[in-house]
This record gives sequence, structure tokens and C-alpha cells, in this order.
Amino acid sequence: MNKNIKLAVAGAVLALSATANAGIIIPAGEWTIDINGNVNAYAIMGSAKNNNAVGGGLANTKDATGEKDGVGINTGLLPAWLGFTGTTRQNDLDVSFTISMQPNVSDNGAAGDANTPLFRQANMTFGDKSWGSIKLGKDIGIFASNAILNDMTLLGVGTQGASGNMSGGATTLGGIGTGYIYAAWKGQIAYTTPNMNGFQATVGITNPNQGLTGTGVTSSIATLAQDRFGIEGQANYSFSADALTGKIWVGGATYKVKPNSAIEYTASAADIGANLNAGAIGLTGYYYKGEGAGTTLLLNEGANATGSKRDSDGGYLQATYKIGSTKLGLAYGISKLDLASGEGASTLVKENERTTAGVYHALTKHLNLVSEYNHVQSTSHLNAKNTSDTVSLGAILFF
Repeated sequence: MNKNIKLAVAGAVLALSATANAGIIIPAGEWTIDINGNVNAYAIMGSAKNNNAVGGGLANTKDATGEKDGVGINTGLLPAWLGFTGTTRQNDLDVSFTISMQPNVSDNGAAGDANTPLFRQANMTFGDKSWGSIKLGKDIGIFASNAILNDMTLLGVGTQGASGNMSGGATTLGGIGTGYIYAAWKGQIAYTTPNMNGFQATVGITNPNQGLTGTGVTSSIATLAQDRFGIEGQANYSFSADALTGKIWVGGATYKVKPNSAIEYTASAADIGANLNAGAIGLTGYYYKGEGAGTTLLLNEGANATGSKRDSDGGYLQATYKIGSTKLGLAYGISKLDLASGEGASTLVKENERTTAGVYHALTKHLNLVSEYNHVQSTSHLNAKNTSDTVSLGAILFF
């Protein structure tokens, strides 16, 4: 896994056990190879209360026959993972590469193998602690990455999405769309500063052709030429004092959006967050705001059919408490999408909100048992509502 994800996962597991996980380390000549990843699976049981039209809503709905209950076995928010990272020191440079794939646990195909693995990472880095590092390739996006990496449902399930994802989906959504916009996996060239007494920043250009959907889209921007890269950045400050540790971060992103030949606008977003840990208590707070940035996925529903931008904002609050090898967690998140200036009310989603209660137990230093309850409500701009509840039970194993 990439460095950010490995640190986030190690931190989550370290909060439950005495030793953080390490991958399988293999010396190979001038290189050190780290084989790492996870396997996770959850039994998910859900109940939907309604079947109203909420475009972009994330609450589960009744199926075509009117059945309100659904069950399945699926991967959680963090996909099953197999990663290979190689590191070496050459000519006064730290050089590395990472390649990974993410297979799916569940598939509804007759043969059970219709869904091919996801490939989310293929990147290289080089640098030195004296001046920083440069990354080239595909990796998790810079903007909003801390939001997902500090989400407790990274080790669990969270929201499933309107289609259910109880069985057959690549992953569930966690807090994506109910507290933060998905950072996604993007082609990028990024520079990260050296760590300066806890302060570190990353800025990068990203692939401009990030797909989007919505009422203002008549074709994917991936089919149209772009003349500007996306730009994303993030600054972090980590600190520790006696029993108190924490991190504060701010970030931003800007893209030129061109859904068709007649419409073009600039989308932008900014966020701020903090994570604090004192003894057995952990607290996380996060907030984002965007213009034309959309909701759930970056640029999704960011404008109407004429290209008028919609404002959006949201965030989440999360509290955890550790008792021995067990961590208890409670979180609330919400993502809001406003109408564009002069736009009339419609079935477009107005807000998605989520409440999560979770229990995360370290059975061993590598194996965690997880149970979550999630309540999700989606509301349209016509004030139609869908609500759903899910309970999930499963485990996640890191290596």
C-alpha cells in the first residue's frame, strides 16, 4: 500500500494492539521488497424504509419488487489489497516503486468471477529527506485524502450507496458522500516537502480527465480535450506533547470542467481537519466547501445543464474510545449540495447524512473483528426522503 494508507492503517491497528503491522520484507540485492495488503469481508444486513426519487441519494431503497430487506457478503470501504513496494538508496536518492491490485470478495456473476481486480496504484518516487520527494504515477488523490484515511469506517463498511453494495460491489462507501468527497485514484506528478518539525506539504498536478456525471453532463469530460491539469494540494502539521498526539491539515483542489463543447467552468474546493488522541480517546473533525466541486465524487453534480455551478459543503465528527483491545466509535457526517442560482427544485439530492456506531476488536496484532451499525438518510430538493439502516459483521486481516 502507498505510504499514506500504510501509515493510516498502521495507526488504526496500533490503536488496538501493541504492535503496528509490517508487510513481508524481502531483501533483493540493492532493493528491499515489501509485500503487503489485507483481506476483509463482511456480512451486511440492511433494511430500506422508502423508495423515493432522490438523484444522488446514498440511502438504500426498496428493490423493484418492493422488498425492503437485503443481505450480502462484500468487501468493506478498504478493498482487499495486494501491494508490492520496492525501495533502495542510489546516488544519494531514496528511490521507490509501488504497484498494487485490489480484488473483490463478492460477485453476482454466474461463475462468481466476472469482476476483474481494480488496479489503483502504479507509481514511483525519488527524493531525499533534505529536500523532499517527487511522485509520478497513479495513487490516491491529494485533496480529501486525509478525510478518508482518518475515517474509522476505513476498517469497516459505512454507507453502502443507493444500489446497496451488500453483494457484488467493489467496495462500500464508508463516509464518502456523507462527510467528504472521495479523493479517488489519479494519475499525478506531486512534490512533497521534507518534514520540518512536524510540518509537511504536498502539491501536485493531476490527470484533468476525471469522469463526472450529473444533470449538466451530456458527455464525459474524458472524451473532450483539456488544456489544463487539475491542481491539488495539502499541508499537514503533526504534533505530540506527553499523552496528546494529533494532526491538523488544510487542502484544496481546482479543475477546469468541460462537460461538453458548449460549457466550461472552474471547479474548486477546500477543506480543513484535525485528529487528536489523548490516552484512550480519539477525536476527529473535518469540514469541506466547494464551488462546482459536486458531491460524493469530485465534480459529480457540480453544475446544472447550463453550466451554472452548484455550491456544496459538509463534514464529519468522530469520537472513539479504547477499552483494552477494543475500540468503540461513534460518527456523524453530512454532505450538502445546493441548487445553482435560478435553478428550480427537483429530485436532485439536497443532502446525504450518516450516523455510524462501530466496534473494532483486535483479535491478534494482524486480525481485527468489526461490527458496525449505519443509519443513512438522503433528502432531495423537493424534500423527499429515503432512510435505511444496516448492520455489518466481519473481519479484516492485514499483512
